[in-house]
Amino acid sequence: MTSTGLFAARPAIYACVVLTAACVAFGYQIRTQTIFSCPADGYSADRYLAYCQGASYADYEHGAFQFDLEPAARDFAGNADVLFLGNSRLQLAFSAAATVDWFSAASARYYLMGFLYYENVIFAEELLRTIRPRARVFVINVDDFFDRSESPPVKTIFHDPEARHKYEGKRFWQRIHQPICKALARLCGTKFAIFRSRETGAYYAAGAAQRKITPVSYDQIVSQNVVDSNIAAAIDFLSHFAQDKCVILTTVPFVDTKIGNANAIAVGVGAKLVTPGFLEGLQTYDGIHLDQPSAERWSKAFFLAAGSRIRSCLEEQGTARPSAHQPVSQ
Repeated sequence: MTSTGLFAARPAIYACVVLTAACVAFGYQIRTQTIFSCPADGYSADRYLAYCQGASYADYEHGAFQFDLEPAARDFAGNADVLFLGNSRLQLAFSAAATVDWFSAASARYYLMGFLYYENVIFAEELLRTIRPRARVFVINVDDFFDRSESPPVKTIFHDPEARHKYEGKRFWQRIHQPICKALARLCGTKFAIFRSRETGAYYAAGAAQRKITPVSYDQIVSQNVVDSNIAAAIDFLSHFAQDKCVILTTVPFVDTKIGNANAIAVGVGAKLVTPGFLEGLQTYDGIHLDQPSAERWSKAFFLAAGSRIRSCLEEQGTARPSAHQPVSQ
């Protein structure tokens, strides 16, 4: 090749190199930051992707409920006989065979309406206003639930005028992600993901979660300021949303479980905290959530402790319901 020809070819070669680098960088970003950074093996006719650890995808479940993007999920939540409220600790603890078995034996419907991001009463109130559930029993995980602070997804939903559009986009990408990553799994990443049942709200975890196996522990100290603010929020919540419900308060254990605060909050609203007690050998997989074997043990023990009261509430057809200021206890 002459020097003139080589010179003429250099811009084209340079452009090809730049284009190739850009494509590689773009592909890397898609596989590490978007929905394609997560696996698709949790999808089913009943389950959708609630959360993907890819930074540009993250939460979907909040918007799915707020904007009615998964109508079946809201319908099942509204028609459940027992509604569970709380954060992701509640979700993972009760996403267990023990829960399915107990409600199957009781011929009753349940829905786990907890959320990631340490979700609390602010978002629950918003959903209950619109869903208007027929549930006769609320099981509430006291841990953090009565804190009145807006989580990152709730800030987006409440204050970003583009929030609906963003969540609709996330729903759209699931329709592409599911067939591609199921058929060609190697093209997609293995970041941590949570799939959610439309029928029961139960979680199904997939991908590579950060593992830090740590035993459950308990903190008996009472933080009076926290307790006082939580009691005030609890009384307000129960007076507006649980006047005709049986209310059972519990706390799912983790590392440094604030059991002192939980007991004090329950007493402050006129209840006894319903838990299985201090079960030996429970552990978390990340310091925050029970691992699967521990979730099975804890949830099974919970229904032994609370089951008779839940059944009693479910059988109270046409009778007076407990006062919102007098949640039921064992």
